[in-house]
Amino acid sequence: MIITKENVTKLAWEKMDNLMPCVVQNAVNGKVLMQGFMDQAALDKTLETGLVTFFSRSKQRLWTKGEVSGNSLNLVDITSDCDNDSLLALVNPVGPTCHKGTETCWADSQAADVSFIAELESVIASRKGADPDSSYTAHLYSKGIKRIAQKVGEEGVETALAATVKDLEELKNESADLLYHLLVLLQASDLNLSDVIEVLKQRHSK
Repeated sequence: MIITKENVTKLAWEKMDNLMPCVVQNAVNGKVLMQGFMDQAALDKTLETGLVTFFSRSKQRLWTKGEVSGNSLNLVDITSDCDNDSLLALVNPVGPTCHKGTETCWADSQAADVSFIAELESVIASRKGADPDSSYTAHLYSKGIKRIAQKVGEEGVETALAATVKDLEELKNESADLLYHLLVLLQASDLNLSDVIEVLKQRHSK
């Protein structure tokens, strides 16, 4: 259930002694960032302000993530599970989430491959407007969208050729080049991979 101000009371608060676990996940790369606990007041404040707020069991008060450090969690949406007794918050984090200065409280865990693509896309986006001599990506942006599109075409052909001759190592390398240049092309066109995924979702639902 997508949580709104109108249906907060439908959650199983009594079952959970008015304190519900909330898992926080990065809305872009899918990484699980932290877990906290919310009472109804914390959830109400989260929905009202758009900043994830927990109930601190140690301080016995509401606690908005980042109120001291500035490393806040900007809410995208929040849902409950099938039993309405736990929450999942999708967020856009500002700075590291863990108090130890790491991106996630599970810093030692192996991230899913898809999260690396999201991180790569973020790095590629950050190269826009940078000194062309500072990186290959910035140099590519400086050449303009026609050159970037040409590179996508070239890498696409090389990928297809590698597959045709069954050179699997080359196929992996050329596929990596193709994906990278496609991400640059999307960014140069003021689009991102999420826009493409949305099209795939729409097609899949038909």
